[in-house]
Amino acid sequence: MKIASGTVAANLRGSPQKADDIIHHRDLHTLLNSHVLVLNRLWQAVNICTARRAFALVYAGHAHVVSSDEANNFMTHDFESWRDFSVTAPEHEMVTTISWRIRVPRVIVLLFFDRLPKKEVKFTRHNVFERDKNTCQYCGQIFERNELNLDHVVPRDKGGTTAWENVVCSCVPCNTRKGNRLPQEAHMHLIRKPKRPKWRPFVHVTFSAPHHESWRHFVDLAYWNVELSD
Repeated sequence: MKIASGTVAANLRGSPQKADDIIHHRDLHTLLNSHVLVLNRLWQAVNICTARRAFALVYAGHAHVVSSDEANNFMTHDFESWRDFSVTAPEHEMVTTISWRIRVPRVIVLLFFDRLPKKEVKFTRHNVFERDKNTCQYCGQIFERNELNLDHVVPRDKGGTTAWENVVCSCVPCNTRKGNRLPQEAHMHLIRKPKRPKWRPFVHVTFSAPHHESWRHFVDLAYWNVELSD
């Protein structure tokens, strides 16, 4: 099995041998597709990538590998430094070439990116229920989801759009009472103005993938620094 060209193979050119000369063990595919935590330039967790992608970023000079000792002292390594470090501090997860062995990184820090990723929440029935916490936005009562409808605050035939800002959870009685009218026409009031929810990058990064022990420090920081909802 060969490493796919244009990715890690392009980043293991630190040796004079070609990618075809790389010696692979049976777990190579698993290693190269394992998870690596990505930090931005401010050391905030912003993404998860594969080890294959991490090798590419480090080799290209766009990122450094982060390592730590038992006292949580952190060090950063460029590709050459990481290769040398792998010799003095080997571990069981190693990529082996004909000339040297290199550790699979578990955390990398980007050198030029200091923003947090922005990603819109998909506009789905499930996510509207999540935003409104299964609560009718007219009477304020909590219901099972099979007892809730989605209501257009401004009816579609009055120019209302199917968007975050115009769709809310509504129980069947309130939905029936409102009918095809504006809330004020039905003498009803929203308990809160509907709006597009914010996506929480830290929560996504922290809880959507299996953790490696070396992530612990950054995962804990991500959890405690996440912005809370209103």
